[in-house]
Amino acid sequence: MEGSKHKAWVVGVDMGYGHQRAAFALQKIAEGKKVLNAGLYPGIPESDKKIWHELRLLYETISRFKNVPVLGDFVFSIFDKFQEIKEFYPKNQGIDHPTLQLKQTYGLIEKRNWGRHLVEKLNKSPVPLVTTFPAVAFMAEYFGFKKEIFLVVCDADVSRAWAPFNPSKSKIRYCVPTVLALRRLERYGVLKHNIFFTGFPLPDSLTLKAKEDLIKRLRVLDPEGSYLKLYSDVVRRYLGEIPLKPKKIRPLTITFAVGGAGAQEEIGEAILRSVAPLLKEKKVKLNLVAGTREDVARFFEGAIKKQNLSHLLGKQLRIVWGKTLGDYFKKYNAALRTTDILWTKPSEMVFYTALGLPLILSEPIGSQEIENRKWLLSVGAGIDGFDPKLTRHWMQDVLYSGRLAEAAMQGFVEIERGGVANIANLIYNH
Repeated sequence: MEGSKHKAWVVGVDMGYGHQRAAFALQKIAEGKKVLNAGLYPGIPESDKKIWHELRLLYETISRFKNVPVLGDFVFSIFDKFQEIKEFYPKNQGIDHPTLQLKQTYGLIEKRNWGRHLVEKLNKSPVPLVTTFPAVAFMAEYFGFKKEIFLVVCDADVSRAWAPFNPSKSKIRYCVPTVLALRRLERYGVLKHNIFFTGFPLPDSLTLKAKEDLIKRLRVLDPEGSYLKLYSDVVRRYLGEIPLKPKKIRPLTITFAVGGAGAQEEIGEAILRSVAPLLKEKKVKLNLVAGTREDVARFFEGAIKKQNLSHLLGKQLRIVWGKTLGDYFKKYNAALRTTDILWTKPSEMVFYTALGLPLILSEPIGSQEIENRKWLLSVGAGIDGFDPKLTRHWMQDVLYSGRLAEAAMQGFVEIERGGVANIANLIYNH
C-alpha cells in the first residue's frame, strides 16, 4: 500500500461516533495516515465551521432531549421524521423522492458554497475520496472533485438522505455493510454498478485477533457448555476444539457504552448498582465507556463513589474515555478484546458482532438504530436488554441458557468483518 496510488483522502465528521469510527478504521489507507474531519480541518472557512457546529449541536441536543419525560419523545419524533426509513415492502411503491432533509443539504451546498473549500483543498492532491458521511460525498460531486468518490454506509439500512438528489446521474460509489442497504439504495435510484457489498470497516487491531478472542470469550459465555454441546460441529469448524469445561474461567466482563451525544448514561449507573455485589466478590468486571465526553466520565465517577466502589477502579471497574477521538478509539478497542458482553444502543456497534462479540441492546434512538436493531436480531447476534436495575438477577440465567454464546458465534459466522480490506481493494482495483 505504499505510494500515492495506494492512498485516499479519508474524511469523517463529528456527528455521532459511527461516521468517525468507520473513518478511523480506514486510517492506514489515508493520505498522510490522517483522517480529515470535514467540520474541523486546518483552514476551514468560518461559514463552513458554523454550519457543521450547528448541525452537531442540533443532533446532540435532540438525542439527549429524548430522555426528558413526555415532551422529549414528542420533540424527537418530529426530528426523526426527517430521517425516516420507510418499510421496505411493497416494492412497487416506486423510487422515493428527495426528502426535505436532502433538499436542505443541497440548499446549503448550492446557496452557501458549503464544502467548496474542502473540495478545492482535496483537489490539490488528487487521490480517491472515501467518506463516511453523505453530505461530504454530495459536496465533492457538486464542486467537481477530480477522482473517484466512495461513500461508506454506516448503518444496516439507510434513509433517502444517503442517496444523491439525482441518483441515476451520480457517479458516487457506495460501500455497504448489508444486502439490505444495497437493495435500499437501488430502490432510491442509485445505479447497481455503483453499489458494492464490502461490510463495515472494523479496526485491524480487532479483526486480526477475533478468532483468538472469541475462543476465550466462549468459555465465559457458556459456563455449562449448553451451546457447545448442541453446536460442537459448528464451533469446531470455525474455531477448532474447545473444552466444554475448562479448568479456569476469567470473570465475566461487561462493557456498557454511551453514544456520541452522551445519552443513556443512566443505564450504566443502573447496571453498576445492580452488579456492585458481584464486583466486590470479583465475579464480574465492568467497563463504563464515556467516549470523548468528560462530563459522562465524571458522571460515572460520581456513580462509583455513591456505591463505595472507588477502590475497585483499575481492577474490577474501568471508565473508558479519551480527550481525543484517536485516544478514545484506541482505549475502547483494547477494552473490547477482553469484553465478553457489549451493552449499548444499536448504533454502528451492531457490526462489531462480526468479531464474535454479543450485544445486549438498549433502546434505539432514531430510525437508523431501529433498523439496526431489527437487522441484528434477524441475524441472531444480539438480544434486547432486560431491566438494567436487575442485571445481576437475570444475567446468570441468560448465560446458562447459552443464548449469548450463540449470539457470539452467529455474529462471527454470519457478518462480514473484512470491510477495511474490501474497501481498500475496491478503491485500488476499480
